[in-house]
Amino acid sequence: MSVTDRLSIQLYTLRSLEDLDLILDTVANAGYRYVETVGSHLDKASEVRAKLDARSLKASSSHVSMAALREKPDAIVDACRTLGLTHLYMPAVPPEERDMAADGWRALGKELGQIAERFQAQGIRLGYHNHHWELKPKDGAKTWELKPKDGAKTALELIFEAAGSSPLAWQVDVAWLVRGDADPKEWINRYRSRITAAHVKDIAPAGENEDQDGWADVGSGVLNWRDLWRVCREAGAEWMVVEHDKPADPAQTARASFNFLRSIED
Repeated sequence: MSVTDRLSIQLYTLRSLEDLDLILDTVANAGYRYVETVGSHLDKASEVRAKLDARSLKASSSHVSMAALREKPDAIVDACRTLGLTHLYMPAVPPEERDMAADGWRALGKELGQIAERFQAQGIRLGYHNHHWELKPKDGAKTWELKPKDGAKTALELIFEAAGSSPLAWQVDVAWLVRGDADPKEWINRYRSRITAAHVKDIAPAGENEDQDGWADVGSGVLNWRDLWRVCREAGAEWMVVEHDKPADPAQTARASFNFLRSIED
């Protein structure tokens, strides 16, 4: 199997281009055959599907907000079927909830697990996508950089613990784990039974790309993606999704990341 058979790109990466036709033309011209959509695309699934079909693109997966999961689950299922995807990920809690106490994260994990059960009955695997704030220990620490103390669990641990035996999956964002001062291989190994996808992004060397919040095109940063690709795939990641949170030139980022990754042997 070729690397590009499992390679997708999160369309959030190209949001500054604004026009969906231009965004899809850009990723298709860069070589991608799959895209990961954002929640707003689920609201106009038929239109998006037509645009994908016109460019011989397919949706690998999508992000969806917690609000949408709560308020319109049936519409989300219909949109997934229209787009032909079976992998769905809740990408983040709202900013005001990111410093929740432990009970808040437990409640979130339990609710996501219950929703994942219902979605699995419809043939859709629901997962959670991490950033760095879920690495903050829930022991009264004031910053996420601190290590857990006295056995305190991080928000990410609390989510998965509360989800229990539910089919809640994990879209592991490796670079955000690194930003959270975690060893990504340790976390990937620990929760490998939940991993169904990985976000493939890179971190610029210290002091570089400050206008891009310190992110880099995949292959030009400090992460060893030749090794991490293998680690993620062996842990069960079906989709490897390129992302850059704030690219200076989205088209260049899409091309450079694709060109680097297609040289990897899956």
